[in-house]
Amino acid sequence: MACVRFGVECGVTEKGVSDRRRSRRRRRAKIRRALLGSLVVGSLVLLGVGWVAFRGWQARAHLVNAAGLARELSADVISGDVDRAQRTLAALQEQSAKARSATGDPGWRLGERAPWAGDDLSAVRQIAVAVDELARGAFPSLLRTDLASLVPRGGRLDLDRLTAVSGELTAADRVVQEVRSRLAAVPQESLVSQIRVALAALRTEMDRLAGLTGAAERGAKLLPPLLGADGPRSYLLLSQNPAELRATGGMIGAYAVVRAEDGRIRMVEQGTSVKIGRFVPPLPVPKQARALWSDLPGMYPADVNLTPHFPTAAALYREMYRRRGGSTVDGVLAVDPVVLSYLLTAIGPVTVAGGPALTGDGAVRTLLSDAYRDLDDEQQDGYFAASAAAVFNALFTRNVDPRVLLSAFDRSITEGRLLFWSARSEEQKMLDDSRLTGALPLKDAVPTVGIFLNDGSGAKLGYYLRPGATLTVGACRADGRRELRLRFTLHSVAPSSGLSKSVLGLGLAGDPYTIRTLVSVYSPAGGSVLDGRLDGRTLGLGGGFDGPRQVALATVEVRPGRTRTLDVGLLTGKNPADSAALRLTPTATPWTTQVVTAPSCAQ
Repeated sequence: MACVRFGVECGVTEKGVSDRRRSRRRRRAKIRRALLGSLVVGSLVLLGVGWVAFRGWQARAHLVNAAGLARELSADVISGDVDRAQRTLAALQEQSAKARSATGDPGWRLGERAPWAGDDLSAVRQIAVAVDELARGAFPSLLRTDLASLVPRGGRLDLDRLTAVSGELTAADRVVQEVRSRLAAVPQESLVSQIRVALAALRTEMDRLAGLTGAAERGAKLLPPLLGADGPRSYLLLSQNPAELRATGGMIGAYAVVRAEDGRIRMVEQGTSVKIGRFVPPLPVPKQARALWSDLPGMYPADVNLTPHFPTAAALYREMYRRRGGSTVDGVLAVDPVVLSYLLTAIGPVTVAGGPALTGDGAVRTLLSDAYRDLDDEQQDGYFAASAAAVFNALFTRNVDPRVLLSAFDRSITEGRLLFWSARSEEQKMLDDSRLTGALPLKDAVPTVGIFLNDGSGAKLGYYLRPGATLTVGACRADGRRELRLRFTLHSVAPSSGLSKSVLGLGLAGDPYTIRTLVSVYSPAGGSVLDGRLDGRTLGLGGGFDGPRQVALATVEVRPGRTRTLDVGLLTGKNPADSAALRLTPTATPWTTQVVTAPSCAQ
């Protein structure tokens, strides 16, 4: 039994008891201070989380408002309401500034260091900064751009005004490109789905905006010399006919020579490919194109664009024209009847010598159907040449709405219907990443698949074709490549009787109403073609290479009212992007297309 005397343990002095009591009190004080400290820290953490959550709610509201105002600003610009656009821009700047402020305080910055939510908070802040910099640095310059300076007046483009506009476009493009680069560097693999989707959508819009501002900036710089600011220039204007398909759009049947000087443009000559004639021996054709298309592009002006590479086709046609007694032109511009229909919506109906007038709604039918019914072969060539001349003469002499006209040009370039090649390498280099060049990129930002069509019937039945394509992004591979699956459909709406001999042509498919089409599928850069099936049956694919792309060739015959389906498996280069892109031969009726994306390979 323990020894206790007068409440004190035996052998323990009063001093020892006092020391032990003080020690217990110190321990209890330390515990109280630790608990109090934990409570304070916990409260601060909760307060910080609450503050960041509150600021995040504010930022989201401001960004949603800013997105709506950006769409409204676009509509104001398109409608030409400058005063309303300025008011909308002011409201957009107010919302973007508040979103940036909400994500820029010390509490938010501290939250970006958190192990779980830090990446999400950082991404939201960078989205807010991007929107604010566009609202303050790019959009005001774009609003100050005088669109009227980009279209001709009284037969002439004012090159001095165009030069002034170039400065505003350069300033806007610089901001857009910088914002685009920063957003591209934001890691997205670990983001929550809502923020990842918002970031992806903004990146897509930035790619589109960067393409537009980049093209506008380069165009404003290039147009003055192209239009004769430094001396006269001359160009071949080629009319492509998609009734008889070629890879860049259609057989080149007619041409005109255009002279440009000090912003004024006039046509000085017209002719047809038939008059240029055949070349034996053929002109030299690049080795890979020759392996795919033999010597035909170097023999016949109508076959220079069997290759989808427009710079090659343009250079061949230019040399053919020169060798047949023409001048040495500075470049080549190609259009088709659909481009003319888009331009006619801006300039109004045009009277054409030797045939019916052209309107925006009816130009394609008039040129690709009615003309073959009502005119003989020689009259057709003359009418096609006169049509292009009449539309471009009207373009440079009538007063047109610049927004409608620029929209027509933008749509034509996007669809690959308006193509340009400059014989001056420094100018061509400035256009290299534009669809205006009609060339597939040497390197893919996203895996790009080409589908190009050439008529194999010796007929003009392309007017009746309805093509479609679905490109599906598939599995990721350990070697950094990605699988793609292409489904290409070709439907014929041709009648089974009643067409003229000039439309039915040679009838190389046997039945003159059966459309034979030579299909070439281009893999992504650095990629390859795996396999092919036609209507579910295994198909042996011929082909070769064109630059960094493997090319598969297949012949598809389709009867009136029928549909054929070509399935092709492909591999990308070392590019694990979750999306893909298509480049197509423009046809009389626009394609029906779809790209099916997939989750990122990093997920």
